[in-house]
Amino acid sequence: MGNTLDGDFVAKLRHLSERFASSVPATLEQLQAARMAFCLAEPEAANLKELMRILHTVAGSAPSFGYTQLGKQARLLEQVLRILSSGSYKNDNAWIEWLYNLDQLLLWAARDPKASDYV
Repeated sequence: MGNTLDGDFVAKLRHLSERFASSVPATLEQLQAARMAFCLAEPEAANLKELMRILHTVAGSAPSFGYTQLGKQARLLEQVLRILSSGSYKNDNAWIEWLYNLDQLLLWAARDPKASDYV
C-alpha cells in the first residue's frame, strides 16, 4: 500500500512539474505584456500590481519545480519594485535600471528558464 501512495505522489508531483514547465512561456509573455503596459503609461497602480503579482507568483513557484534562478531573479526584481513603487525612491535612473534588469531576466529566461546559472 505504501508503494502505491508513493507512486501516486510521484505521479502527481510529476504532473504538477510538467504543468508548471508548460506554463512558463505564457507567464513570460504575461510579464512582457505587463512590462510594456507599464512603459506605455505612467507607473499606474494597476500596472505595478500586475508586475508585482507575476513576479511574486514566479518567485514563489519556480524554485519548487527546479527553476531556482528564475525564482531568485524574480524575487530580487519584486523586492526592488516594492521599494520603487512605494514612492520612497524617486530616482528615474532606478526605474530605468529596474526595467533593464527585467529585460535581462526576460532575455535569459527565453533562452533557458531552468538554467542554473544566471548569465
